Amino acid sequence: MKFSDMKYVRPDMEAMKAASEKAANAISTAASADEAAAAYLEWDKISGGYNTMYSLCYIRHTINTEDKFYSDENEFFDTSNPTFTEYGQAVSKALSESPFRKELEKRFGRVMFLNTDIFLKSFSPKIIPEMQEDNRLTTEYEKLIASAQIEFDGKTLTLSQLTPYKQSPDDSIRHKAWAAESGFYKEHADELDRIYDDLVRVRNAEAVKMGFADYVPLGYLNMCRSSYNALDVEKFREAVIKYIVPQADRLYREQAERLGVKYPLKYADTPVSYRDGNAVPKGSPEDILEAGRRFYRKLSPLTAEFFDFMMENELMDVLSRKGKAAGGYCTELTDFESPFIFANFNGTQGDVEVITHEAGHAFAAYVNRHKRPAENQLPTLESCEIHSMTMEFFGWESAEDFFGEGAAKFCRKHLEDAIKFIPYGTMVDHFQHIVYNRPELTPEERINEWKKLTAVYMPWIDLDGSPFYGEGRAWQRQTHIYERPFYYIDYCLAQTVALEFWVIMQKDRKEAFERYMKLVSLGGEETFDGLVAAAGLDTPFGDEALKTVAAAADKWLSENMID
Repeated sequence: MKFSDMKYVRPDMEAMKAASEKAANAISTAASADEAAAAYLEWDKISGGYNTMYSLCYIRHTINTEDKFYSDENEFFDTSNPTFTEYGQAVSKALSESPFRKELEKRFGRVMFLNTDIFLKSFSPKIIPEMQEDNRLTTEYEKLIASAQIEFDGKTLTLSQLTPYKQSPDDSIRHKAWAAESGFYKEHADELDRIYDDLVRVRNAEAVKMGFADYVPLGYLNMCRSSYNALDVEKFREAVIKYIVPQADRLYREQAERLGVKYPLKYADTPVSYRDGNAVPKGSPEDILEAGRRFYRKLSPLTAEFFDFMMENELMDVLSRKGKAAGGYCTELTDFESPFIFANFNGTQGDVEVITHEAGHAFAAYVNRHKRPAENQLPTLESCEIHSMTMEFFGWESAEDFFGEGAAKFCRKHLEDAIKFIPYGTMVDHFQHIVYNRPELTPEERINEWKKLTAVYMPWIDLDGSPFYGEGRAWQRQTHIYERPFYYIDYCLAQTVALEFWVIMQKDRKEAFERYMKLVSLGGEETFDGLVAAAGLDTPFGDEALKTVAAAADKWLSENMID
C-alpha cells in the first residue's frame, strides 16, 4: 500500500484497555501453552495496530510540524503512550508469570522473554505523569529545533538546508554559516537550558519512584540492555581513549595540514576534509534515489526487491523543507508490513549515507516484517545500528555511481568519519552518565563538564569562547541527548562492529554480505552479543575489536592518501 493511502484513525484507549485486560486474563487462566500463545498473539495484533497509528501520526507530524491536526494527534500520543505501556505491562506480566513459560519460550524465543522481564523492571503506573511530562518536553525541543529559519545567502534556510554552507571549502562562507547556526542556538540558549534541566529533573523523579538512586540504571533498562552493563560501557570508553582518540587526532592533524588551518581546529574547520571541498553527490535528489535503486539491485535480489518496494509505495520522505523536523530516522508501520524512511537531503555526502544508513534499518525491517510476535522482528537498538552502519560500507561498491569522480574522496572521508565519530559518540554517552549521576548540576556546571570531556575525547577541538560551539554548548544540538537518553553509545558499539564487517569486505565482499544476512535475518531473536557471535565477529567490549579495526583503518588510509 502507498503511504498516502494509509488511513489514520486515533486509537480508542478504552478499547485498548479492555483488550489488554482480556488478553492478560486469558493468558493467566489458559489451560495450555497453545491457549496462552493464542491469547498473546491476539494482543500482539491489537498492540501492532496501536503502534502503527502512532508511527503514522509521528511520521506525518515530523514531515510537517506545523500541521495542526497531526500536531494535536502527536500530543494525544505524548499523553496516551505511557498509559498504553501500562496496558501492555499487564499482558507482559501475565506472559512472564505463565506456568507454561518454558513451552512459550520455545515457541516465541528466550530473548523475547528476557526483554519482557527487563520491561517489567522499567515501568510502573506510578511514573506515568513523569513519562507524559518527558514526552511533552521532548516534543517542545523537537518543535524548537524544527522552527529554525536562518537568513543566509539571501535565503531563509532550515538547519538542514544550512549544512552545505557549513561544509563549503570557502573559509569565509563556511565560518559565516557556522556563526549563523550558532546564532540560532545562542538565541534560544535559555530555552535549551530550561528544557534539558526539566528533562533531567523529571527523569530523575521517574528513577527515584522506581527505587533507583538515579536515572542511569533505569535508562539502561529503558534501552533494554541484556548482554552488557554500565561497567562494560566504561571499559569500552577506556579502549576508545586508548586506541581511537590518538588515531582520530592524527587524522585531524593531517586534515589541518591539508586545509592550511591551525591545530587544534575550530568547530567550523572540522567538516571539510579537502581544500577543494568534500565529495558531493551527482545530480538531483531523484538521481540519488535512482542511484540507490541501482546499488540495491546490484547488491542482491532481496535488496533489489526491498528498495523497489520502498520506492513504489512512497515509503521515503527525504527533501528538506520549512516546518519539517530535523534529522533522519526509520520506523515501522507494522499493520502495513512497511518500513518508512524520513530524512533531510541537503546536497552533501550525507544524502547518500541516508540511502545506505536509514535504508539499512528499513531493509532489516523488511526482511523480518512477517515475524510474529512483532517483538521478534527487530533487535535492541545497538544491534539495529549494525544493520544501518554496515550497509553504509556496502555502499562503497556504488561510490562512482553516487559521486562520479569524487568516489575516492567519499570512501576515504567515510572511513575517516567512522573513526572520528567513535570518540564523539562515546563522549556524548559519558556526558549523560555524569548528568544523570549528578542531577543537581546547574546548566553552567553541565557546560563545564562538556568542556572537560572535550579535552579528553576531542583534543583536536579549540574551544575558543565563540558563541555556542566555542562556549561548550555543542551538545545542545545533539537531539538524542534530549530525546533518547543513553541511545548514543549504541552508534559507537555498532560502528565498531560495522568496521569489523568493513575489514572482511576488503578481503571478500560476498562473505561479508553472507555474514551480514545471518545477523539481519535473526531479527530480534538474539541479544546483541548473540548477533555479533552469529556473524563470527568480536564484541566491542574487549580491546581486540577496537584494536583490530583501528589497525586495519590505519593501513587502508595510509595506502589511499588524497591531498
